[in-house]
Amino acid sequence: MKKSLIYLDEGDLKSSIDLLEVVRQIYLGGFYETYAFCINHSPDAAIGQFDYVLTVKDGRVQDCDTINLTNCLEEAHRIYDFDSILIPATYKGRMLAPRLAMRLGVGLVADVTSIAFSNGELEMVRPAFSGKLFAGVTNNGRKPVMMSVRPNVFTYSSGHFRTTRLMEFQPSSIQPAGLRLLETRNKEKAKDIRESEILVSGGGGTADHFDKLYELAEVLEGMVSASRRIVDSGIAERSIQVGQSGKTVSPRLYIALGIYGSVQHMEGLKNVENIISVNTNKNAPICSVSDIVVEGDSKEFIIKLTEKIKNNKKCINKEAEK
Repeated sequence: MKKSLIYLDEGDLKSSIDLLEVVRQIYLGGFYETYAFCINHSPDAAIGQFDYVLTVKDGRVQDCDTINLTNCLEEAHRIYDFDSILIPATYKGRMLAPRLAMRLGVGLVADVTSIAFSNGELEMVRPAFSGKLFAGVTNNGRKPVMMSVRPNVFTYSSGHFRTTRLMEFQPSSIQPAGLRLLETRNKEKAKDIRESEILVSGGGGTADHFDKLYELAEVLEGMVSASRRIVDSGIAERSIQVGQSGKTVSPRLYIALGIYGSVQHMEGLKNVENIISVNTNKNAPICSVSDIVVEGDSKEFIIKLTEKIKNNKKCINKEAEK
């Protein structure tokens, strides 16, 4: 029976739980047990999803204390001897994963975006050379297999409720913290394109009218995103970039305006329900994965569609007033 540990990052529980899909793909067709590791926060999100939840309740372990967080995970592995350890590649996870790998004396495959098998051997696929290539990395046979996984790439759907056993874990390796959390300030969270169900995305073909995308996104109650070309040109912020070197998105509707669709951009589209592409080049790569392809000028398309939606909304409002 294989055993896999997933670290639950309180700041991004969804991405943490979605790592169960990675475990499923690793041990597809085999028997395995899943363990969640929860430090000083509620384990409720993991109940019904994991076989076991290891909970640590110790005020000496602070959220900013990656040394003691590493101590806790290291000790848990020494006791349970996990076959694999998965950590979400969040801000905290990126600090935690390499520390733990060094402690355990194993390699770490960082920022994994897909799982593959070659001649029966597990390959963890990650971007390389600034996203220009993808590298399939294999394990040398040492336990545990360790990886950090890019958020919003995998989606887990269990299909059934698991009976979860809660186990309190009391580590003996806690050290006096070298850091103290003095103050926590609440900062208004900016909207994230990864959370939007509708994205209006602009590529190089929208460089001279990118501002028009915001009008269309507003009437659709969605958000604007961009390709790397637009971001590198200084037209859009990097926070709204879709692609290998940007963010991975899974909206219900993705409207690609003037986007060529390089491999790096396509890697940022995961589990998108519907893609509409507007391009003067109907043979652009993104058109091959689109549900609807409009061959034409993106500016004209934006103006006409925005106006059409506005008129439809006016008609609906008039009917509602009657």
